[in-house]
Amino acid sequence: MSDIQVRFATHKDAPAVAALHVSACRAAYAGQVPDTHWEATPMAKRVSYWKEAIEYGEPQVIVALAGQEIVGFVGFDRSRDPKSKNTTGEIWAIYAAPERIGQGVGLALWDAAREGLEDEGCTDVTVWLPLLHEKTLRFHDLAGFKREMNTARTVPLGGVKVEEVRLKRKLA
Repeated sequence: MSDIQVRFATHKDAPAVAALHVSACRAAYAGQVPDTHWEATPMAKRVSYWKEAIEYGEPQVIVALAGQEIVGFVGFDRSRDPKSKNTTGEIWAIYAAPERIGQGVGLALWDAAREGLEDEGCTDVTVWLPLLHEKTLRFHDLAGFKREMNTARTVPLGGVKVEEVRLKRKLA
């Protein structure tokens, strides 16, 4: 049984979400994106972004807790992809603290996001993932997502180019 609880984020969670976002990205992109990229944006600006997202629900943000500690978060909403149906949702971001990977955080967040998207009337969900993140791709494969190879794109990140692919699955 997992010790992970989930709830919608509040304003007071923004600093913890911003810090976790940076630490999780540093770990996920280690060896691909220079550390200087994560240091380029001041933490105050990152906290401001997450406060605004939480306040306006764009994206909706759910945090995962182990006790009182935020150990992961997911941001989800309608798809931002042009030409997507209005019933298509998107996982904008899903991260677990690096030391908590493999401990049920991602599953708890995915379950909460799926329920939230279904409540919003979505019938499908997509997520963009870097091709080199094998653990992340495997997690989404196990969650029923299928790769849409014709959607591959290159995204500049920290002075390097990151190859991404969109994955999709039905919600019901």
